[in-house]
Amino acid sequence: MAEEVQEDLLAKIREGIYRPGDKMPTEPEVMAQQGVSRTVVREAMSRLQAAGFVATRHGVGTFVLPPPAVILPDLDASAAASIKEVLAILELRIGLETEAAGLAALRRTEQHLAAMRQALEDFEIDLHAGNRAIEPDFRFHLQIALATGNRHFEDFYRRLGTSTIPRTRLDTSQLSAQPSTPYLERANSEHARILEAIARSDSHRARECMYQHLAESMERLRQANQQGRN
Repeated sequence: MAEEVQEDLLAKIREGIYRPGDKMPTEPEVMAQQGVSRTVVREAMSRLQAAGFVATRHGVGTFVLPPPAVILPDLDASAAASIKEVLAILELRIGLETEAAGLAALRRTEQHLAAMRQALEDFEIDLHAGNRAIEPDFRFHLQIALATGNRHFEDFYRRLGTSTIPRTRLDTSQLSAQPSTPYLERANSEHARILEAIARSDSHRARECMYQHLAESMERLRQANQQGRN
C-alpha cells in the first residue's frame, strides 16, 4: 500500500501537479485521499524523501524539491561552461526531443497540456520579474518527455537536468549583442508553437517545431560565439 501511495504522489510531482517548492499534503490529508493509515503515508513519504523528490522541514511540512541539475558522468566537467560543450548538448537534445515531441502529440493528456501551459505562463512571469526562467523552461521540456508515456525519455531528461538549458552554463547575454529579454521571449514563443502542435495531436508539426526551436537555439549560440570572437 505504501508503494501505491508513493507512486500516486510521485506521478503528481512528475506531472507538475505538485511543483518544486510546493508544500505536499499533510499526513491526514493523504490519509483521507488515499484511504490508508498514517503508517502507510509515512512510509510513502519516507521513500520519496530517500529518492530525493521531497524534503521535510520539521515543524513546517514536506516540500517538493527541484529536479537535480546533473552533468552526465562521461562529460568533461572542466569544459561544462564552454560553448562547444553546450552545442554538443543541444545536438543530443535535437535527436531526443524531436522524437519526444512527436510521441507527446499522440499520447498527451489534458493534464499534460495544462502543465505545459502553466510552464509557459511561469516563464513569462519570470521574465517580467527579471529572472532567467530556467526552471519553467526545463519544466516545459520535461512535461513533453512525460507526455510520451515512455519513462525512458523522462529518466534520460531528468538525468541531464537543467544543464540542458544553455544559460545554466553560459551567460549568453554577455556573448550576444541581442538583449536577454527579447531573446528569451522569442524562445518562449517557440515553446508556444510546440505546445499548439501537441495540443492539436499533430505529430509531424510537433517534431518540426521542436527541431526548429533547438536548431535555432544552436544557431543563435553559434552567432553569439562568433560575435564574442570578433
